Amino acid sequence: MNAVFLISAGLSVMTTLLAITRTNPVHGLLFMVLSLLSMAGVFFSLGAPFAAALEVIIYAGAIMVLFLFVVMMLSLDKSSEKRERSWMSGKIWLVPVALACVLATEFGYVVMHTGPSSEPAHVIDAQMVGASMLTTYLPAVELASMLLMAALFAAYHLGRVTEPVARNKGAP
Repeated sequence: MNAVFLISAGLSVMTTLLAITRTNPVHGLLFMVLSLLSMAGVFFSLGAPFAAALEVIIYAGAIMVLFLFVVMMLSLDKSSEKRERSWMSGKIWLVPVALACVLATEFGYVVMHTGPSSEPAHVIDAQMVGASMLTTYLPAVELASMLLMAALFAAYHLGRVTEPVARNKGAP
């Protein structure tokens, strides 16, 4: 399982970097889908198959495909790609690289100065997740479903083809 974890983690980092650096939004979203799928592999190798299944179904399967359809429906042209390339000059990368170095330093400190937990891992199964979603978190689930339904209606409305209305010659 360590080999699966290392391959999935490396693939996730690589595809995330490719998603960030692409100027074509469709290519960036496709790399993001690959990143989310490789994160599902990481979850599965860590012994969380339910989290891996949720990652594939919800993030890679639903949300990213919705983003991909929206970007493809916008049909961005070459002028937006040229404008985006002009924003990506060398100076613009100073702050993100500095923040990444701070994050890597903090991550290294946490890894080096914390030991393994003495508490046994608490296992959460699908039944517990479903029960909490339909009791404790029911308003949030309903709001999320309404938001997704509104996004579906908006995508349909924006993507439909309207026919020109024929004018009646005898009308004033």
